Amino acid sequence: MAVTWQPTASIDILRERAQILGRIRSFFMERGVLEVETPLLSHATVTDPYIMSIVAPFKQIGSTKEELCYLQTSPEYAMKRLLAAGTGAIFQITKSFRQGEVGRIHNPEFSMLEWYRPGFDHHALMDEMDELLRVVLQSPVATRRSVAQVYEHYLGIDPHRATVAELKACAEQHVEQLPSIQDDKNSWLDLLFTHSIEPHLGKDAPFFLYDFPVSQAALAKIRLEDPPVASRFEVYYKGIELANGFHELQDVAEQRRRFENDLAYRKQNNISLVAMDERFLAALQHGIPDCAGVALGIDRLIMLALECETIDGVISFAFSSA
Repeated sequence: MAVTWQPTASIDILRERAQILGRIRSFFMERGVLEVETPLLSHATVTDPYIMSIVAPFKQIGSTKEELCYLQTSPEYAMKRLLAAGTGAIFQITKSFRQGEVGRIHNPEFSMLEWYRPGFDHHALMDEMDELLRVVLQSPVATRRSVAQVYEHYLGIDPHRATVAELKACAEQHVEQLPSIQDDKNSWLDLLFTHSIEPHLGKDAPFFLYDFPVSQAALAKIRLEDPPVASRFEVYYKGIELANGFHELQDVAEQRRRFENDLAYRKQNNISLVAMDERFLAALQHGIPDCAGVALGIDRLIMLALECETIDGVISFAFSSA
């Protein structure tokens, strides 16, 4: 049986990809943002129950003990350790890995751009993200709406105050065939979003969605307004989710509590358990500067820039031929 050895992206595409990466680096260097590198292989990983890590067992030569390591799902924790050490503003273009993610816009190994800006909140970082998108994509100025605004506009509900029963009733009205999902608020919010809101976002210009429900805060700060909201944003353009950003949480006790909640959810739902990243928590205990950070999918960005239909067309070797 013949094997496929050719790259999945054309050489012309790979040349254009290299040019885009050069423009991204120039964008940050012109702004005095330091480029850094962090490990791909780590002793800890994310507790987020919706992100599955790829396990990488490791054994030192001459040792009988095998260590459970992970390929990073994002450089976030390591980059925040650098922030705690005093780097100032930093960016990184790196590989990241997610278990099970294969499809038109997914590859288990993918390229990520992540950057952190001390002194920025999530609105200031949205400004800079918009500037970067215009440099790379020549896109129009982005549209911005809060999560509350889009749920009210498309579904007539308040995502912050709605109960599980109200969200379920809304889904029964707007989703033709309800899949089997966990009966909790986030699962119903996600179902409604993917079916009734996401398809409408970012058709003509990048779309910034900000101020999420506190149950979806992840690593973002929570502002104690009425109702409280998480200082988080996501970016969509032409049917693709591009980026996820936060006004970063600095409270180590709150971060540990969120990790513990993630692990409790994993245990309750028979999802593999992982250890909390104690080195990251120690960095938070030491103190990171007030800052905002964002992770952007490079391969998806290049898909949009070069008008490719699949992620396979912009990477040298897709998973199927790696």
